[in-house]
Amino acid sequence: MKIRVLVLSLFASSFVFADDVKQLAPTVVTATRVETNSFDLPVSIDVVGSESIHDGQAEMNLSESLIRVPGLTAQNRTQMAQDPEIATRGFGARSAFGVRGVRIIYDGIPLSMPDGIGQPGNVDLSTIKSIEVMRGPFSSLYGSSSGGIIQMISKDATKTPQIDFGFMAGSYGTTKETIGASGTIKDIQYTLSADRFDTDGYRDHSSAWKEQQTAKIKFNISESTKLTILANHFKSEAQDPLGLAASDGFDREKFTRYNSGSPSTTITYLDSSNKYFNVFNNSKAAPDVAVLADTRVSRSNTQIGFNFESALNEKNTIKLIGSVGQRSNLQYLALPLSYGYAAYNNTSYQSFSNIYLGVNSATHWSNALAAVDLSKGRASSIDRDFLNSELSWTNTGKIFEKNYSLTTGFAYGWMNDRRLDINASGGQILDTSTALFCSGCANLTSFAGGLTNYQVNMNRDENDTAYNLDQYIQGKLSLTNSTDLHAGIRHSLVNMRFKSNIPVTVSPAVNMNGAVTFEDTTSVLGAVWKATPTLNIYANYGQGFETPTLIEMAYNSSTAATGPNLTLKPSTSDNYETGIKAFLFNNTAINAALFRVVTRNEIIVNANSAYSVYSNAQRTARNGFELSVDSHLNHNIGLYGAFTYIDAKFESNFTSGVGGFNGGGGSVISGNTIPGTYKQQLYGEFSWKYPELNFKTAIEGRANSKTYIDDINSASAPGYAIANIRAGFEQPISNWKFSEFLRIENIFDKSYIGSVRVNDNNNRNYEAAAGRNYLLGINASYQFK
Repeated sequence: MKIRVLVLSLFASSFVFADDVKQLAPTVVTATRVETNSFDLPVSIDVVGSESIHDGQAEMNLSESLIRVPGLTAQNRTQMAQDPEIATRGFGARSAFGVRGVRIIYDGIPLSMPDGIGQPGNVDLSTIKSIEVMRGPFSSLYGSSSGGIIQMISKDATKTPQIDFGFMAGSYGTTKETIGASGTIKDIQYTLSADRFDTDGYRDHSSAWKEQQTAKIKFNISESTKLTILANHFKSEAQDPLGLAASDGFDREKFTRYNSGSPSTTITYLDSSNKYFNVFNNSKAAPDVAVLADTRVSRSNTQIGFNFESALNEKNTIKLIGSVGQRSNLQYLALPLSYGYAAYNNTSYQSFSNIYLGVNSATHWSNALAAVDLSKGRASSIDRDFLNSELSWTNTGKIFEKNYSLTTGFAYGWMNDRRLDINASGGQILDTSTALFCSGCANLTSFAGGLTNYQVNMNRDENDTAYNLDQYIQGKLSLTNSTDLHAGIRHSLVNMRFKSNIPVTVSPAVNMNGAVTFEDTTSVLGAVWKATPTLNIYANYGQGFETPTLIEMAYNSSTAATGPNLTLKPSTSDNYETGIKAFLFNNTAINAALFRVVTRNEIIVNANSAYSVYSNAQRTARNGFELSVDSHLNHNIGLYGAFTYIDAKFESNFTSGVGGFNGGGGSVISGNTIPGTYKQQLYGEFSWKYPELNFKTAIEGRANSKTYIDDINSASAPGYAIANIRAGFEQPISNWKFSEFLRIENIFDKSYIGSVRVNDNNNRNYEAAAGRNYLLGINASYQFK
């Protein structure tokens, strides 16, 4: 009897503090497109708050703050030539360019392109108030390539006009200067910011700089109608130190001699000035080829968008979102050299993208060796114009006395890439004129009567376009006071078109044009049972759809630019999830989820030489568990922990042309782990505030298990555990507010692999993270009261 009374008392008491503890669960917009308390949603969704984004952070890389989210992999490459490695439940883990399989959104405006590639570096993180991260089936309501959603919510303007200044300095010659302004003038709110970041880089050949400017202006047209204009621009340059290997070695150059009517002959050539290095013994090094080819990237991006929202009445709201932008990307790549030459007077062989030279003596290999250019590489450029728009209508009310909400809309996105791929030497683009490539050569003659510089050095000159046209509807129905049903459906159409500017009549006569359309309808269904005011149990199911990107479809040959790979299929998936959300006492929130994802036609790299060729694997599976605990204890102590377990496997056998020593490839056996995924990830944080001195500090711990470097699981980067510490003060003085912070990363100076380059065929798979390093910053703001 006493036990029964105790249980009833606890149940009743839960109603007393339920509303108070629910404040621990933030309000989100990503899951349902309307503001909803995350505790009451049948989805895995976390919010990274302002303190985690800004306190003691460089605010340059999304991985800084996303490492605390369960189910998410966010690895810093310790260099700025490549985007951070971001994956959710294994989606995007094998991406070679940009963020793949995860949709990036900024105040409702997509930063992911119609083909699915995302560019998180477009946004100045100093302008962000919070980041919502959604995993699981409901992500598919955002369209193709939605393995997860990352939505950044910008800061609101201050009511009183304010100016901000900041300066940061740190290890490896790192500095950052910021300036900003914010305020409200009648019904107009504005936020402006600009910053400059410079670093020499932790590794050799990894210096970088970046400039950013951001503006947000919100017009409060009426109580029910708002218009927000957002604009951002950035420009950056970064050296690319490439990856390192598990042991020292030499990059290999191949020579193939072609003889009429007889088999070809291939030899391997090594040069002592073309070394790569052991990541465990020389973690700061860059391989020789990075310096010889001067691998680097320069980028610029400008985007302007708007978000218009109007409540027609208390039950109906319309929203219109749109943006246009332009992006330029010029990247200098190092290549494994693959030379072909023909026997004297052999006019039957033509080379379009290998060496482009013939030798006028079948026995003189020295003539071929004389043509070796260890600085050989490619300059790959993209000039992109893009736009997107979305119109939605939300209706709320009651049906049969049951509360409901319904949102329907359509989305359109378009992109056009002018792509050039040109041979380079020493980081300089080679001649693409119509003059003969080898006019007047003493020992070498061009093939087939003479190719021009354009034919030899211009590997790719085309306009690629993609657009998506989607329609969706999603809603919620409260079946009972304790049970909500959520459902949605989305139809996605993605069209891709390749149009070469190289005439088909120009040797070699290859048709590099083509077009393809992918189309699918995906649905989701979920339910949440509110067992008590402090305990919710939920389950959901959804279908996924992921198209190849333009880059993944670009080539159907790994040795020559011979046209797009139009046989590549989109992947589809079934996603299952169940979980609990609970509050303990009045200060602790717990979220736990089990998930399973089965994917068919997973997009994988099949060959990787001068060009990457993609194909489809039959079946993969991702099974896992996520747990987070967030406690706000007495004496201003905070405890936070997040754990992720994921078993991501191939469930079919196939032969891969990549991976292994020297990129020999091999058999992928059912049960092999998907590379780039970590079976276990753990993040923990202990924080403390001392309000009397406006002081706060935190100790962070992070541990990851090993991760494989290729599909054949030939090797792995070992697991690691590191610790960081941050601390800061604030001083309000009249109209001024000053703050200072210190951050020390990797305080025990551990050596570890920060990220891997998956399926790299040059033995350069590993990117070392920095040892012990620091950031020191000071900020000041002044309010015009």
